[in-house]
This record gives sequence, structure tokens and C-alpha cells, in this order.
Amino acid sequence: MMESFAMLPNSAAADLVNADLLPTTAAQRTWDWKAIAALWVGMVVCVPAYLLAAGLVTEGMNWQQAVATILLANVIVLIPMLLIGHAGTKHGIPFPVLLRASFGTRGAKLPALLRGLVACGWFGIQTWVGGAAIYAIANLLTGNAWVGERLPVLGIDFGQTLCFLAFWALHVWFIANGTESIRWLELWAAPLLILMSLGLLVWAYQRADGFGPMLSTPSAFVPGGRREGQFAAVFWPSLTAMVGFWATLALNIPDFTRYARSQRDQIIGQALGLPLPMALLAFVSVAVTSATVVIFGEAIWDPVKLTERMGGLGVVLALIALVLATLTTNLAANVVAPANGFSNLAPGRISFRLGGYITAGIGLAMFPWKLLESTGAYIFTWLIGYSALLGPIAGIMLADYYLIRRTELVGDDLFRHDGRYGYRNGVNPAAMIALLIGVLPNLPGFLKAAGFVASVPPVFEVIYVYAWFVGLAVAAVTYLLAMKWPKTGV
Repeated sequence: MMESFAMLPNSAAADLVNADLLPTTAAQRTWDWKAIAALWVGMVVCVPAYLLAAGLVTEGMNWQQAVATILLANVIVLIPMLLIGHAGTKHGIPFPVLLRASFGTRGAKLPALLRGLVACGWFGIQTWVGGAAIYAIANLLTGNAWVGERLPVLGIDFGQTLCFLAFWALHVWFIANGTESIRWLELWAAPLLILMSLGLLVWAYQRADGFGPMLSTPSAFVPGGRREGQFAAVFWPSLTAMVGFWATLALNIPDFTRYARSQRDQIIGQALGLPLPMALLAFVSVAVTSATVVIFGEAIWDPVKLTERMGGLGVVLALIALVLATLTTNLAANVVAPANGFSNLAPGRISFRLGGYITAGIGLAMFPWKLLESTGAYIFTWLIGYSALLGPIAGIMLADYYLIRRTELVGDDLFRHDGRYGYRNGVNPAAMIALLIGVLPNLPGFLKAAGFVASVPPVFEVIYVYAWFVGLAVAAVTYLLAMKWPKTGV
């Protein structure tokens, strides 16, 4: 059943409200389960998700273990996705406004900013991938005329830089045209992306007369294997990293579910659109790569490099499809959340559109190709690292919304500093303490994984393996305890 807040009072604070942050009206709630499922398919089919299975197989898993790990991780992350998404559908509010209930009207700016910066990193990665596909198309059509010497500092050539900037500019165009243009793109692109994935699978099967040796390659963890007895040591950090892949969306999913017609639509749409498509994409990734061993004599994990080797007109079509896949993922997953987050910093001055421009600018400056230099750095530093940061935020939001608020919010007070969510000068000390304590156990492990320190006590390495889970649980428990303390909580 759809609920909406009453008309906001005249006492709504100017620094807490703009048109993009207001609760959605009944007329704006037009997304049924098919639209939400299409949104997820549009986000799921992307190069970074395709590469997830590559990282797991490189670490020693066979295809069944890799696909099962990815499926399990997405079932796990679906749970907070649905729980937090409930608030968006029930109250019509975006992620930054929901944060005000637990962190305070001013304190909410910190977690919204942290989430936004993570999305900026992802925005840069996806833009680099799409630019690489455009670069490949340009070289195929011109006989490698775009290949040149690497530029100093950047470490990429001029052609790569130009293609990266061109794809970046395409995002800016959609940002300028607002969320409706993004929604339109997702709805039209979803079936095309499914056909693209199936077409790639059929092509590989026909060219290789089967899927090659990789699907029959045993796990490296079996007796006599190169990593005998080490499955648990690889599985748990891998599972945490796979959960971390969509941990960003678990936080800001209200940005989308606020447009859902009902709770049933957001639940069915997400349940159908996330876990199974992710597992199927993982299978396509492993199966197609196994076929490349037969076709080309080597395993080619990167779909951009694979399409370059395919030959014929199909190469250009495949690369165009790759650009589309990257664009749909990037706009929905990595623009909407930070744009709303940056807008929440100064609603009177920063609109959703300007927030999107800020996102694009930061993503441009992060040198995203550096983050993709190796699958190890991609999975174990980047994915686990930010899951350690976002897990505590999710834990605080869930504890507050379900265990303290019982899903009931006073809508007007979310837009007033003198309401029940004003806490102490707009900041809830309980949430800040819980966030800090939730992050601290994972900090030593992150410093070692990122290379800042040579070693840490073994217990912190073990904790870091479960970074998202540990952060979520520790922060949730700390928040509940702190809210019961008279001088800290409400």
C-alpha cells in the first residue's frame, strides 16, 4: 500500500529541501515490477560484473564454485536491498533524506557523501571501460590509427584519453536531461542487453564446438591442486567482495523504489532482476572465456579485447552493445545516488543535475584505469575496502528503520532541524559513534591490503575477510545500544 507524507510545512528548512529531495507524489509512482527488473538487468549486464567470475577463477575456483559464490553473494545483498528499499516505496523519499532519520538532518550529509564518493569511483571505472570500447571501434575502423605513445602522468595514449572523454561527455548529456532520460534508456536497453549476452554465448559455442576445457577444469583446491586445502581462505573474502559489488545500491535503493507502485512491485522486481541475472552473466563469462581457449589458443576474459578478435561487422556491433551496457549501468548505479547525495549537501544551491555534474567531474579525476590494473587489486582492495565502509552505514539504517522506528517516519520532521530528527544541532551522536566503531575493526586489514602497512595482527586479517558483515553487525548493535543511552540517543 502506497503511503505519502502530508504537505510540507512552512517551517521546512531551506537547507534541507529542493524539488529533487521531496517525497514522490502518487502521480510519480509509475514503476511496476517489470520496470524495476529491467532497471536491474540494465545495471547487471556490464563489464565489471562480467569480470567478477574471472577474478574468482583466477584465484582457483572452478566454474561451478565461481557461479555459486556470485549467486549466494547476490542473494545475501538482496536482503538489505529489499529491506532498505521498503522505506523508499512506503515514504517516497530518496536515500539522503532517509539517512536523516538515523544520522540527523545535518549528520546525514556525511554518509551520503561517503556513498557518493564510492559511486564516483565506480563512475570512473565504468566510463573507462566504455571509453575503451569506443577506442577499440575507432582502431578497427581506421587500422589502428588511434594507437599512440602513452602520455606522461596519465599512462594512456591520446586516443584512449579522447575516447574516455567522449564517453564521459555522453553521460553528461543524459545528466543534463534528467532522471526520465535515464529511465527511458534502461527500459529500452534491458532486452537488448539480454539478447547481446545470449548472442555472445551462442557465438562462442558454435565457434568452439562446445565450451572448451575450462568448464571441465577442476578446482585448484582439490587434493593435489595448486591451492590444495585453501578453499575457505579464498571463498570468504571472495564472498565479501561479491557482496560489496552491489553494496552501494543496497544503501541508495530508495532512490529508485520511491517510484515503485507498491511493495510487491519493488520486491518482485528486485528479486527477479538481481541474483539470477548476475549468476547467468557469471556463467556466460566463464563459458565464453573457456571457448576462447579453443578458438584463439588463450583465455580472453576482457570482453572488449574479445570483441576485437571476433572479426567482421559483428565486432563493431558487439562493441556498440558493450558501450550501451556500460552506459545503462553507469547512469543508474553511479550517477543517481551521488547526484542526490551532493544535492543533499546544499539543497538550495545544488540540484540533482548539478550533483550529477559534480559526480562526473570527480570520476574523471580518479584515474580509474589505475584501479583496474589487476584483478587482485580490483577485488581485494577496491571491492572489500569500500564494503567495509558501507556495511556500517547499512547496519545503522536497518537498525533505526526497523528496530527503533518500526518503519514509521514523521515526514515533515525530515525537512526540519527542530523536529525529532534534529538530535543535537542536527547530528545524532549515536549514529556517528556506531559508524566509527563499525569501521574500526576493518581498518587494519584495509591498510595492509592497500599496502600502507607491511603487516597487522592475524586477527585483523581474519576480520577484514568478512568486512561487510562485520561492519554491518558491529554498527547495528552499537547504534541500538547508543540509542538507549540517555545522553547519546533520542
